[in-house]
Order: sequence, then structure tokens, then C-alpha cells
Amino acid sequence: MVIERTDREVIIRMPANVNYEGIQKMIDLMSLREANARSVATQEDIDLLAKEANSGWWAENRNRYIN
Repeated sequence: MVIERTDREVIIRMPANVNYEGIQKMIDLMSLREANARSVATQEDIDLLAKEANSGWWAENRNRYIN
């Protein structure tokens, strides 16, 4: 593995025989961290969004679990 840092980016080079799924998981994590670093959301904002998402999911899937 080779890691190169330039003025504008970090470049990571890995052999082609490295497990693709593992690389994808690493890229997903780095993308999440990059987005999180730019976020101005407060913990309260995040908690509210999670609550709304969970209640929406429950409303759509309730019949699958409760007859």
C-alpha cells in the first residue's frame, strides 16, 4: 500500500488483489467521516431526524410485526 499526500488530496494505492468488499467498506467509512466533518448539525438535530426516520419506518412496517 502506498499513501501519498498532496496539497489538495490524499491518494491511497493498493494492489488489485485486495478484497474489494473490504476496500468498499473503508471508502464508505471515509466518506461518512468527510461528510460529518463538514456538518453543522447539532446532536439535537440528529436525534430529531433519527426519531422521524424511525417513526416513518414503523408506520410503514407495523403490519409486518403486529397482526
